[in-house]
Amino acid sequence: MAIEPSLISSLTWFAHVARHRSFTKAASEMGVTRAALSQHVKGLEKQLQVRLLNRTTRNMSLTEEGQRLLDTLHPSLTNIEQALSSLNDLHIEPAGLIRISVSRTAARLLIEPHLREFLSRYPKIRLELIMDDGLTNIVAEGMDAGIRLGVSLDEHMVAIPITPNLTNAIVGSPDYFKRYGKPETPNDLEHHNCLAYRFTSSGTLDHWSLTSPDVDKHTVIFEPKGNAVFNDDYSMLQAAIQGVGLIKHIDLWVLKYLEEGKLERVFVDWCKPFPGFYLYIPSRENMPKKIRVLMDFLIEKRAEL
Repeated sequence: MAIEPSLISSLTWFAHVARHRSFTKAASEMGVTRAALSQHVKGLEKQLQVRLLNRTTRNMSLTEEGQRLLDTLHPSLTNIEQALSSLNDLHIEPAGLIRISVSRTAARLLIEPHLREFLSRYPKIRLELIMDDGLTNIVAEGMDAGIRLGVSLDEHMVAIPITPNLTNAIVGSPDYFKRYGKPETPNDLEHHNCLAYRFTSSGTLDHWSLTSPDVDKHTVIFEPKGNAVFNDDYSMLQAAIQGVGLIKHIDLWVLKYLEEGKLERVFVDWCKPFPGFYLYIPSRENMPKKIRVLMDFLIEKRAEL
């Protein structure tokens, strides 16, 4: 028979009474009146059309049917209590699987360098990184969180900045510039080997957008037509370091190589800031502890960028 919602609470109340063999003790444990508890059990007996308890003014015992029902209910209620206790523990100590949709660039910059530290700090957490350059609907795909650039975010998501604002960087190796010179205007790019990046999600090439530092602030959109196209950031970066050609990427991605002298920037004044990477989640309401500590950890690491 189908279980009516009202029956669930009555079965729970009956189980407490049956375990204690006392309305008074069960009512005290549950924080209700003895009369209310008695009324629930009577209602349950009426609904099931069977007597569950033998009652006198001084004693109480289970009928055969009552004992059979208790034997069935007890393990199920115990499992439910354990499950609720386990859920409560998750609010005390972060644990469980976190599935994160993240772009390859964000994974390499913001997650991979800190994997050991995060997982050592929270040994009961497991991470699953799903890397995709497209914008994933984390709710539809069963993800807990995502990391994307601010310009790509759905307005309905809760977004937390985990990097400062970023700028694009047009870079090449010192050897490349020694051989071919540095472009001084966007029109000069037509005479350079500009390597392209192709988005795996859409299949389109990433165009270079340059905004004039002059008063008019006009924007130039340039399509790179060099002798190599990549859909992997790291491979494209290595090509630039080897002197194959120029590439465009976010400044955070190439910063290390600029500091080491392996790459040099051009058009610095033409590259304007834009919102950086954000951790995005469906809601702040009843946020799991595991997501809270991930968010706090990434905010902590933001200060080190």
